[in-house]
Amino acid sequence: MSSGFSSRDHVEWEISYRVESGPGAIAALNAFFTQHQIKRPLIVTDPGFAKLDHLSRLKAQLAEADILCSQYDAIHANPSDEDALAAANSYREHGADAIIAIGGGSAMDGAKGAALIAKQSRYSLWDFDYNHAAPTDLTRDDFPPLITVPTTAGTGAEGDSTAMLIDARRGTKECVHHPLARPQKIILDPNFTLGLPANLTAWTGLDALTHALESYLVPMFHPMCDGAALQGLGLVWENLEESVENGRNLEARSNMLTGSFLAGVGFLKGLGLVHAISHMVGAACHTHHGMTNAILLPIVMRFNRPALEQKLPSIAHAMKLRDCQFETFHAAICSMLDRLDIPKGLSGIGVSHEIVDTILDSVEGDPAYATNPVPCPRETLAALIHEAIDAAR
Repeated sequence: MSSGFSSRDHVEWEISYRVESGPGAIAALNAFFTQHQIKRPLIVTDPGFAKLDHLSRLKAQLAEADILCSQYDAIHANPSDEDALAAANSYREHGADAIIAIGGGSAMDGAKGAALIAKQSRYSLWDFDYNHAAPTDLTRDDFPPLITVPTTAGTGAEGDSTAMLIDARRGTKECVHHPLARPQKIILDPNFTLGLPANLTAWTGLDALTHALESYLVPMFHPMCDGAALQGLGLVWENLEESVENGRNLEARSNMLTGSFLAGVGFLKGLGLVHAISHMVGAACHTHHGMTNAILLPIVMRFNRPALEQKLPSIAHAMKLRDCQFETFHAAICSMLDRLDIPKGLSGIGVSHEIVDTILDSVEGDPAYATNPVPCPRETLAALIHEAIDAAR
């Protein structure tokens, strides 16, 4: 395997996480809050999770330590800047001193967007646009302590400060972040994923699979991210279908959470065309992000074949394939998508050819477009999306 590293290159990487993992890991929150003198956290989640018993049990657990929770539970699927602003206002109204982001990727993104602006008024949300340098005159104290509790094994959003939000004014999905706003505690408790329906288990799991593959293919020297991506790939590949078919399998659910988290660590390197297209399709058509990624994955992997073949030995080993030939890899991906009832084209989730011209500029402006391992000129990109609408595999 070629690392792509030259002795002439200057590279920098940093990874630092505090993770509680395994069944019952949520119990660690009481000691964490007591240690940091947190008394009034705001739970940020979505309407679906707010109806589950998990939330009331968590609030009762924290109340035993005299920790008074409030909640903001109106984060939309494909959240916008308006969701983040509303959650930040709720933080201030409650007099909160921390944010617990709990839910799937949408809840995570809404909560992380809120964390950027909840405690400081010098900068607006879009001043944290990922495409621009982060403000340098802020300190860790300008952001609330952030605790992330994923309830799906897929997005990897629990691991860092980046949030994908729709800009309601422009109608595009953009990324905001600040390195000092990263989660201070990550809880990977598989009990919180046991109630996830089979279809959402599949879609979010395929999102994690896409993260692992795309991040590993990013042409950048980052051995820790590459190792995390490959380990995450193996865990997701081995446990996804079992989690879908037997949702009460706590070991498979736990392995999926770990694999998803590791795949999320991997995409600190960046992502690729699957995500660049999926972000803008989701913004325009409000499709499920994991499902959209899953549909796009085969066609983009075929487009990226020249770069992918160089790294196939490691990928094939992680997936336990019989050989490291591209067609074996591609067929394995397509076969899994068939078994999980993923539509063969974007038209199967309501995407029409009319959107292509309107999203091209946004796709080209997405950070994931820039880190795709094979350049994709505009005309090629348009043709690729048109083909994916009809049949991506």
